[in-house]
Amino acid sequence: MAQCTEELSANIPMKVFGKFPPLLFRTVVEITSGDSKVFSGESVRLRCSIPDNYNFTWRYLWFRGSKQLPQNGENIVLWNANIKESGKYYCQGFRNSIVGKIHTLKSLPVEITVDGGWAILQVPPHPGLVGESLIMTCHVRGNPPIREAILYKDGVEVLRQNGSGGHLHLTNLTLEDGGLYSCRASWDTFRHTVSVISTATQLQVLEVLTQPIMEIVDDKPINPSNMKLVCHVQYNARDPAPPMYFYFYKNNKHLAMAISQNYILVTRSPGTFTCMAMVPQMGVSRQSDPKSFGQVTGTYR
Repeated sequence: MAQCTEELSANIPMKVFGKFPPLLFRTVVEITSGDSKVFSGESVRLRCSIPDNYNFTWRYLWFRGSKQLPQNGENIVLWNANIKESGKYYCQGFRNSIVGKIHTLKSLPVEITVDGGWAILQVPPHPGLVGESLIMTCHVRGNPPIREAILYKDGVEVLRQNGSGGHLHLTNLTLEDGGLYSCRASWDTFRHTVSVISTATQLQVLEVLTQPIMEIVDDKPINPSNMKLVCHVQYNARDPAPPMYFYFYKNNKHLAMAISQNYILVTRSPGTFTCMAMVPQMGVSRQSDPKSFGQVTGTYR
């Protein structure tokens, strides 16, 4: 998922060694087998990768939380995982160079939960988006033939499905669908019905576009004739994300046609300013609340 805030931001500063700054890389941790939530006794394999077009020879460091782990290879495997191995896993690469040891940035964390119970509600690792559908799975230790699965949100039943193998479908998501979910699975064995319930897990639902915020940057001592209009918005979309464009208005009149950058320079003058973010390929657009600058007369809507 592409999840970004469209605003000007400085690149990560690089310390200069002689004439050439070191190349900064960020490692990536991914689950190559297993799941982010597993039962005790099951296994999970994680891999650390470094996007590198220069074919450097890297070595690896692994961390669970702030604790460095003894493993130092590209892969780490939790065999017969136990509850104590739950946590956020990071990796970091390093290599020797003519200027000494160079480390990559630490990866973003992958959280592994080892559950000692009988049922796990498996939720997609990425947040849901408004208008989308997603599938949760009520996974039971030993994989018995599940006859019925019930989904609860904040302790209240919201969905009941029979003969679905534990798969639970949520369609046309809204922001209100975010919350704590758990599931109950039932199956028949030896003329008895067995029923188990999972612990709760969080589901996050995001808007594709948040409402933009209009910022007016007025630095008169440096630029006495112009000011900057900046449109801040968070854009959440699956990769590859279609392009987003920005429109700027003064007193409800266009200041500029659609542009891909989220700011423009305009002549300093009083008025009421708004901006709009739009993703044409998705048919999605959001407009900011108006923001006034200087002595404004009249009302603009």
